[in-house]
Amino acid sequence: MTRAYLSLGSNVEPERHLRSAVAELRARFGDVLVSPAYRFAAVGFAGPDFINLAAAIDTDLDAPALDAWLHALEDRHGRRRDVPRFSSRTLDVDIVLFGDAVVKGPGNLEIPRRELAHAFVLQPLADIAPDAVHPVSGKTIAELLGACAEPLGIAVALGR
Repeated sequence: MTRAYLSLGSNVEPERHLRSAVAELRARFGDVLVSPAYRFAAVGFAGPDFINLAAAIDTDLDAPALDAWLHALEDRHGRRRDVPRFSSRTLDVDIVLFGDAVVKGPGNLEIPRRELAHAFVLQPLADIAPDAVHPVSGKTIAELLGACAEPLGIAVALGR
């Protein structure tokens, strides 16, 4: 089993899509550690704010298989892949850390994710894994968040 840390975000009916995605993660992987949710401005385009959170799972899948499972999860939530990369989305789920692995490919799979430089990934992840170590920089998530110059998100409740 490998501990994987995921970043989840949505700016189209985010409460519904994030709650449902977490439920699907729990149905497939069992116990899922979930961070508080935070509101962040859209990055890279003008659009509605995103709600972001982090989750930790233990998985028997390898990184490419988990990535494929997560893409299918996004697709079940109406994720469109025929629009610009920086645009509104129903659900975005990325593997940001996968044990201590460094992975490039297949396709766009990249672990650790470049987004580990952004507050929208680091803040929720620091809530559940402050001592997790970036396998390239050697810094903890708490250290990376402390060095991040971006504004922090505002905590929000997802409701039930």
